[in-house]
Amino acid sequence: MTARLNSICSALVLALVTTMCVINPARAGDAVNAAPGKAAFDRWCLGCHEALPGRGWDPPAGTFVLQQRGVSPADLESRTDLSAQSIRALVRSGINIMPPTRKTELSDKQLDELAAYLTRNNKP
Repeated sequence: MTARLNSICSALVLALVTTMCVINPARAGDAVNAAPGKAAFDRWCLGCHEALPGRGWDPPAGTFVLQQRGVSPADLESRTDLSAQSIRALVRSGINIMPPTRKTELSDKQLDELAAYLTRNNKP
């Protein structure tokens, strides 16, 4: 079952990268580079920080809190104001109800990939 799920996920990532190449060849390399960060986001962050309304009955807690504070956009994947340094610090130390994430859960390399993924929309 796990092998089949991994195969399906790999096929979806390949389809996404291929689509990015067709739609915008200049950004195709960015999609490939973002894939590991997207995987880390999906594993560790999506449950609380996905776009509203979310997949469950309740809104994702992190996105909901940010929305209530007036942060727009509230979902992390759409933001353009995050710095890699702040992402690293917040992930490692936690904030409010967000727990800290240990290096045994998310390695420094994975955290760097996550930061690169979340800052991909920032203007240079």
